[in-house]
Amino acid sequence: MTKSATDRAWRYPAVLLGVFCSVWTILAIDPHYRQDWLLENLLVLIALPALILTRKRLRFSNLAYGCLFVFFTFHELGAHYTYSLVPYDQWFAWMTGRSLDAMLGFERNHYDRLIHFLYGLLITPAAAELFAHYGRYPRAWAALFPLLFVTSHSVIYELVEWAAAMLFGGDLGQAYLGTQGDIWDAQKDMALAMLGSVLAVSVLGVAGRLPVRLQPQRPGTIPLSTRSL
Repeated sequence: MTKSATDRAWRYPAVLLGVFCSVWTILAIDPHYRQDWLLENLLVLIALPALILTRKRLRFSNLAYGCLFVFFTFHELGAHYTYSLVPYDQWFAWMTGRSLDAMLGFERNHYDRLIHFLYGLLITPAAAELFAHYGRYPRAWAALFPLLFVTSHSVIYELVEWAAAMLFGGDLGQAYLGTQGDIWDAQKDMALAMLGSVLAVSVLGVAGRLPVRLQPQRPGTIPLSTRSL
C-alpha cells in the first residue's frame, strides 16, 4: 500500500478520534459528580490508548471504528451526568412535547440499560474482527467467540461495579453502581448486553460481514468450507 493510500485509510478513524476528543473535553467540564466521572472514564483511559498503540497490528474496519465511536460518545454522556441522572426524558419532552418515560411506562431512568444494550451491539463488530485477526477456527465459532467475549466482559463489569460500591460506599458507590433500587439490575444489564451482541452477530452474519480465518488444512482432510455446520 502506498503512503497516500495508507493516509486515506487512516483518515476516517483519525477524524473520529479528533471528534471524540472534542466531545470528551466538553463533557469533562463540570460533570455532575466528578468522582463518578473519574471512575466511569477508567474504561476510556484504558481502551483508547490501547486502540491507538495497537493500530498498526490491527486496523479495524470503518464499521467497527464507527461503532466504537458511537458507544464511547454515549458512555461519556452518561459519565457527565452519571447514568441514573441523564435527562433524556426532558430532552425528548422538549423535542416532542411528550414524556418518553410516560409513553413507555418507565418508572426509573433507563439510560444505563441503553448503554449496556449498546455495549453488546456496538462492541461486537470490533470483537469479531479481533478474533478473526488473531485466531483460526471453524466458521461457526466466528459468531460464538465475539458473543462470549462481550458476555464475559459484561459479567466482569458488573463485578467491578459491585467491588467499587463496596470499596467506596456512600453516595459515590451508589452513583457508580446505579441500581436505582432494582435488585435485579445486574442481571438485566447483562441480559441486555447479550441481546445487543446476539443482534450484532446476526446482522453481521446476514450481511456477510462476519470475518473468519479458517484453520490450515492437513493433507487428506475435508476443507472446512465444505463441512456442514
